[in-house]
Amino acid sequence: MSRQTIRFGVIGCGLMGKEFASAAARWCHLAEVEFEPSIIAVCDANPAATAWFTKHVPTVQHAYSDYKELLANPEVDAIYCAVPHNLHAQIYVDIIEAGKHLLGEKPFGIDKQANEQINRALQANPEVIVRCSSEFPFFPGAQQIVQWVEEKRFGQIIEVEAGFWHSSDLDKTKPINWKRRIATNGEYGCMGDLGMHVLHLPMRFGWKPSSVRALLSKIVEERPDGNGGVAPCETWDNAILACDVNTAGQSFPMLLSTKRIAPGHANTWFIRIQGTEFSAEFSTKNPKQVASLPYEAGQPQAWHIVDAPYKSAYGTITGGIFEFGFSDSILQMWAAFCDELTHGRGADLPFRCVTPEEAEASHLVFTAALESERTGNTVKLNWGE
Repeated sequence: MSRQTIRFGVIGCGLMGKEFASAAARWCHLAEVEFEPSIIAVCDANPAATAWFTKHVPTVQHAYSDYKELLANPEVDAIYCAVPHNLHAQIYVDIIEAGKHLLGEKPFGIDKQANEQINRALQANPEVIVRCSSEFPFFPGAQQIVQWVEEKRFGQIIEVEAGFWHSSDLDKTKPINWKRRIATNGEYGCMGDLGMHVLHLPMRFGWKPSSVRALLSKIVEERPDGNGGVAPCETWDNAILACDVNTAGQSFPMLLSTKRIAPGHANTWFIRIQGTEFSAEFSTKNPKQVASLPYEAGQPQAWHIVDAPYKSAYGTITGGIFEFGFSDSILQMWAAFCDELTHGRGADLPFRCVTPEEAEASHLVFTAALESERTGNTVKLNWGE
């Protein structure tokens, strides 16, 4: 099968840029896809970061320190951009105006105003396909829950809980970084860093909060600054958002949480849905297992826990008995993005990456959460629909 090659540039050659390079290198893992990425250009202000790519990625032909030089390269079709939040508006807008397709990191702007700048550029350049990074819903267990929601298995929704937790910040000796500073991370704190992962499926299901009551926590007040002193931690460590959801047919509570300090958790993403006819939950804490509870009136209530087979949105060469992991979810996300670049935004994809509209919705939720924290009130959201 011949494949269409999509020529990528990477802006921001850190951890996630390397994950993309790894995914591109193992593209043969995917079965029967008509497209493949090729990273031909990279850019980072740190020469050591681009040097890793030129050493390990044989397709790289160009290395830049100025991203505008990369954008001027006519050979580049699309961009992966992973930079601190304060740089999103300027760089994302420049990418879009250069006519390059974009997969960008969340939260798509340091705040709501920055996100609006990005959306204005999108409206002026409708031919450019832009998506936001969020890989965890590509886990097989999450995809099984997506299928159950699409099949309307749950009956009346009783409640929903979704979250993303990790715990490395429990170590108070961990040096401060840009995610602990408002100037680079934004006031959202952990919500901006982790929240799009949590909202990806609820937004995809149409479960937009009609109100938000936020409980935000700053747990570690200062950290080593790397120079023998200490620096204040300005951003929120943990966030719990209690939401009301009102759809056309029903109303239910939804609890969303993003935590940088959740003892014992290393990147635990989860979703739990309780309904009158069916309940289900999946967590990357136990990535092979998905739990469900079908219910009929008068019958026993029993949870069923089964191993989820190695089966996600896009087929692979791996047998169903094996384990699915983080690098597999990254590969699946990239397959979805490249599929859309190949077949167009109207194509019938197995599962889509986060859309700009969903990223915009997350900003409305996070902005409401900040207002709720300041005032102590429940904040209403107006979706203008």
